[in-house]
Amino acid sequence: MIAPAGILRAVRYRAIFFDAGETIVHPQPSFPELFAQVVEHEGHPVEPGAVVEASRVVLERFSEAADDRELWTTSPERSKRFWVSVYERMLDVLALPGGVALADRLYATFTDRSNYALFDDVRPALDRLSGNGVVIGLVSNFEAWLEDLLADLGVRDAFGVRVISGIEGIEKPDSRIYELALERAGVAADESVFVGDNPKFDVIPPAELGMFTVLVDRRNRHVDHVGARIVDLAELPALLEAE
Repeated sequence: MIAPAGILRAVRYRAIFFDAGETIVHPQPSFPELFAQVVEHEGHPVEPGAVVEASRVVLERFSEAADDRELWTTSPERSKRFWVSVYERMLDVLALPGGVALADRLYATFTDRSNYALFDDVRPALDRLSGNGVVIGLVSNFEAWLEDLLADLGVRDAFGVRVISGIEGIEKPDSRIYELALERAGVAADESVFVGDNPKFDVIPPAELGMFTVLVDRRNRHVDHVGARIVDLAELPALLEAE
């Protein structure tokens, strides 16, 4: 029997957790395009394609912070220090002047909640996944203002469990952040799904706990990924129904 639109057929999982940045929310129109707009406004034209290449620095910096156990979301001061270092590196890669002043301008832009949006596939996926007693949750390395951003976007209440590193003081890939989410949801790891865009943070650690993990690879960066992989959240309900 085919489930009516908006209703998820029974699945064996009791909770589905999502990452936030680049999984459900994104800078609008996109990180590279917004970055390019800011630097161009400051007199430094650059092609978004070049910014895409330079943005590899972001993932590198995330990995460095995790390896060094450097918390970066847990206070405004740490957040600014971290992101200014990212933007300075990107400006160096792009051979653009500007230094700290331009990095500060970029930081102000990317912490402005009005510059963020939901991906188009988020609301339909949440509508389809909700119900049948399934807990929908969120676990994210993000500053505390993510709570307000989710409210701005009208989806905060869609996530019955929210574990945000900037509030909790724990960051991925620390296993405690996933364990906290499981505890609050009242479910076991093997009854749960984790959905996110970064293999190091959203796949390996929760999988080690026994969660079923799904990589959202919107830009086909991980085509050789071994495991469940989707390019659009519209694919998620069918994937889970088939499990």
